[in-house]
Amino acid sequence: MGGVRLMVVDDHRLLAEALASALKLRGHRVLAAAAPTSGSADLVVSRAPEVCLFGTASPAAPGAFDPIARIGRERPQVAVVVLGPVPSPRGIAAAFAAGAVGYVRHDERIEGVERAMLKARAGESAIAPQLLRGAFTELLNPAVQPDDEGRRLLRMLTPREAEVLVRVAEGEGTRLIAAGMGIAPSTARTHVQRVLMKLGVGSRLEAAALAARTGLLARAAAHAETTRPTTTETPTTTTDAPGTATDAPGTATDGAAPRGPYIPAQDG
Repeated sequence: MGGVRLMVVDDHRLLAEALASALKLRGHRVLAAAAPTSGSADLVVSRAPEVCLFGTASPAAPGAFDPIARIGRERPQVAVVVLGPVPSPRGIAAAFAAGAVGYVRHDERIEGVERAMLKARAGESAIAPQLLRGAFTELLNPAVQPDDEGRRLLRMLTPREAEVLVRVAEGEGTRLIAAGMGIAPSTARTHVQRVLMKLGVGSRLEAAALAARTGLLARAAAHAETTRPTTTETPTTTTDAPGTATDAPGTATDGAAPRGPYIPAQDG
């Protein structure tokens, strides 16, 4: 079969662009790689790919698959495959109810993603049998999970490190992280290195992938929002160089920089 005309959308731009690059190298035509998924329907409807890979860290969240439902109404020929974390029965059911034709775990190898794309383009359901078995088993024998990997990893991070992780997953570089958090680039670099060390990964891309796969990213984003100060405090800073400042104990956490809009990549 020839290459697939596709689009990759994800709530986190770094993940979308990394997957798009890998699929281009394998001979597929990527029309766009963009974030977030909440604005994806307009672009998918206008570009009309054969397949849309739809990445989400929270498949069970209310409204997570609303864009898929709209794509199904306006471009029913587009096959949507969801890329998500270890799925809950509710997440899988919501994806297929919205019109998706496949569900692939975020930690699947690129060959598995490619097989799902080809199946979806051929009009077949693209979901591993073990995912369906696991979902039905959980539905029939629900188990209470007192903890999970995402919660465990979040406990290892300080509130500021959690915010840094979210920004890393959004594809922000060191200087953009520093500007958004009101800290010096050297301090931002230190925070990033601590996040990588605590998560046991060697790169920002690995950190973003691990965080998305375990649900840590959604937890970190929520945690950063709830721990953001509501009152203005006078920060205590030390100077690295003229015109720059680093955090010191007691520094207030500044508001996060606004997230960028939905940004498509160049046509592949």
